[in-house]
Amino acid sequence: MADRQQTEPAPQWWSRPEGTADSRHDGVPAPRPETADAAVDADGDGEDEGGRNGAAEQVAAPAQETPAHAVRYDPWGEQPLQVVDRGRDRRGFRLWQVAALAAGTALLAGGIGGYVGVLAERQSSTRLELPQAAVADKGRAPDSVAGIAATALPGVVTLHVRGAKSSGTGTGFVLDPQGHILTNNHVVADAKEIAVTFSTGESVTAELVGRDSGYDLAVVKVSGVRGLRPLSLGNSENVKVGDPVVAIGAPFDLSNTVTAGIISATGRPVTAGGDKGDGSDISYVDALQTDAPINPGNSGGPLLDARAHVVGINSAIRGADKDDPDRQGGSIGLGFAIPINQGKRVAEELIATGHATHPVIGVTLDMDYTGDGARVGDKGEDGKPSVTAGGPGARAGIKPGDVITKVDGQRVRGGDELIIKIRAHRPGDPLTLTVLRDGRERTLGVVLGSANGS
Repeated sequence: MADRQQTEPAPQWWSRPEGTADSRHDGVPAPRPETADAAVDADGDGEDEGGRNGAAEQVAAPAQETPAHAVRYDPWGEQPLQVVDRGRDRRGFRLWQVAALAAGTALLAGGIGGYVGVLAERQSSTRLELPQAAVADKGRAPDSVAGIAATALPGVVTLHVRGAKSSGTGTGFVLDPQGHILTNNHVVADAKEIAVTFSTGESVTAELVGRDSGYDLAVVKVSGVRGLRPLSLGNSENVKVGDPVVAIGAPFDLSNTVTAGIISATGRPVTAGGDKGDGSDISYVDALQTDAPINPGNSGGPLLDARAHVVGINSAIRGADKDDPDRQGGSIGLGFAIPINQGKRVAEELIATGHATHPVIGVTLDMDYTGDGARVGDKGEDGKPSVTAGGPGARAGIKPGDVITKVDGQRVRGGDELIIKIRAHRPGDPLTLTVLRDGRERTLGVVLGSANGS
């Protein structure tokens, strides 16, 4: 085959006599036309009459130009004239195409899987639920802080006071079904308008009934309010150091704030006020000291014992010194309350008459005295005698220059403390005074007199 186009006689369908009818079957290609120098060997031996090789003779013979209309078609040639169009050659996938296809497939599969998972979870009856304690009994022991607060809060009110030049917030508590409310004098001292807000959020206006600056107590009244819950009053004589207490108020206008602590001390002499400079606004309190947090706005609120009984009226706090760089404006655990026994007596007088009375011994004290005890002055105001003639002190034998060192056996360290000890009692109460005169100590009995308060 290397040097010959064919070794076998041409098939029958290819070689046909010239001039005969075309007897080809459908689909059989027509034979290529014969040329003069390329006749088919009749005997099939591949050689011409001269015995020469046909292929070699064809090479040696001069080439003749093939007519334009005669197209040679050789099915054994290297390329046929008719070529089937099969589209572009398939070169296969490149590496990046495979990687991109794999990544896309993975993303699609992940998205479908996630959606199916979410759908299955939503349709599933199982849900995520974190462990939690079951709902328990909401009741609290009556003597717990929560129990005390629940009992007292309906009877505690917040006071919003508007004055000619300023406004402020304080606290009070209901005394009786008639609508009387006890608070501090300094809360309502300059009030032009007083609004009372109950723990339910209901607000009504109130009117001033009476006030006393010496005790720092005042009573206001609301009208037309039904369902008032007066607080039960305790006895401050029963209070002991270490007893648990609860304070309720509106510090910085945060109504219904509850704090807890203990009684830190009893009979603590405290003075407050004095802004006027003439001493008329100074209050003297034989106070209960507590570490229950008390802040501005707590003033006038109740201090309650373990039975939810009022044992004091929250009135003052002790802050750091003004020149102290670490001064703290709020509570530092030093709060003071007016004992309820004193508050009860003053409230009764204010409700009855609009004024309160003060117990007195009828002497003028030397407030500049720096020694131990309270010294009776040599002269009174406007040159009057320092011991009122016919007064309780004169009847007891007190003289100018005497130094009172004890009241009922309790040490007195100054004039303010003597006033506080006396005001802790009622007019008409008997007291025993220890007096130092000419270096000798003596005991005098006195029955307290009465003076109108401011």
